[in-house]
Amino acid sequence: MNGNSFGRLFQVTTFGESHGEAMGCTVSGCPAGLELSEEDIQADLDRRKPGQSMITTSRGEPDDVSIKSGIQDGYTTGTPIGLVIQNKDARSEKYEPFITAPRPSHGDFTYSAKFGTRNWGGGGRSSARETVNWVAAGAIAKKLLEREGVELKAHVNQIGDVEAPEVSFEQLKEHSEENDVRCADPETAEKMQDLIEEYQEEGDSIGGSIYFEARGVPVGLGAPRFDSLSARLGQAMMAVPATTAFEFGLGREAREWTGKERNDDWEFDSEGNPTPVENDHGGIQGGISSGEPIYGEVTLHAPTSIPKPQQTADWETGELKEEQVIGRHDPVLPPRGVPVVEAMLALTLVDFMLLSGRINPDRVDDQPGEYDTDYHPSNPRNE
Repeated sequence: MNGNSFGRLFQVTTFGESHGEAMGCTVSGCPAGLELSEEDIQADLDRRKPGQSMITTSRGEPDDVSIKSGIQDGYTTGTPIGLVIQNKDARSEKYEPFITAPRPSHGDFTYSAKFGTRNWGGGGRSSARETVNWVAAGAIAKKLLEREGVELKAHVNQIGDVEAPEVSFEQLKEHSEENDVRCADPETAEKMQDLIEEYQEEGDSIGGSIYFEARGVPVGLGAPRFDSLSARLGQAMMAVPATTAFEFGLGREAREWTGKERNDDWEFDSEGNPTPVENDHGGIQGGISSGEPIYGEVTLHAPTSIPKPQQTADWETGELKEEQVIGRHDPVLPPRGVPVVEAMLALTLVDFMLLSGRINPDRVDDQPGEYDTDYHPSNPRNE
């Protein structure tokens, strides 16, 4: 099975199944000298973990991360960072009806058709639980970006037909974690909560979208054509489970704008550098970052695991059956998807920062050849 790694220089390779012993990943390409602890990673994992509110799955996973390699005395060493997150609350028996009768719109049939077998408990490798690895790796990427003055944030901007008004980046940072929906507009968050609870009571689910934004991104990230920043962002966001659409800048709205309306005129900033008057391109022009804020949106369909009876086809018996998914599932995905989208944004940006030389790939202090550093371990015999 290929396709388990993401990134060029900052590369994340993941492993694990939903109901297996553990989830985990290896992060290669993180420069030495970055101060890093399990607590730094845990903060984002707690935002993604199940059971955090009444509108998320009740599966009881603490999602405690353990760093197995790549750290010495609280600093990265430049070697691969190994992260492991144990699974604690798997109940695979609930999935027995679907071993040979695939759940509608899941990866059950396609995985079996491709490999001739699959880990069926909880969806196995196709489960969105796999994103716990992405969030863990993304927390490391965020720390590197913070050192370079890059900030990023996301929030839920739509659930069903309830859409939030535009909010500032400051509002994103200040309010998006104040409610269970993770919407930065408190009034809209209440309406979203009510709508989610309605579908939850009906035994159904609903889709939505996540808005993301990054500030402080330097000019020049991305390469023309196949390695453009927008193309790589698209790959990252479309990899998020349940994603059906990715857009940046005007996105789909651009189909309604004329060239004159959309084109960004140029002016000089306070330092005499050319800068776009507007930012309808979402911080990316010609596939390369313009230095303006990068923003966009990811659309997630409604969760496919719902308790309503649905028809399936059992290939072992040749029967059409009506089965009910009995388990613990989210009625909506964007609230827990916010840290996942942030992670994929961070991983994409930090990879490009390394590729462009904005971050030294060997060490964060950018002092080649210097061995007597503040983060090098001391010899206890010298004390």
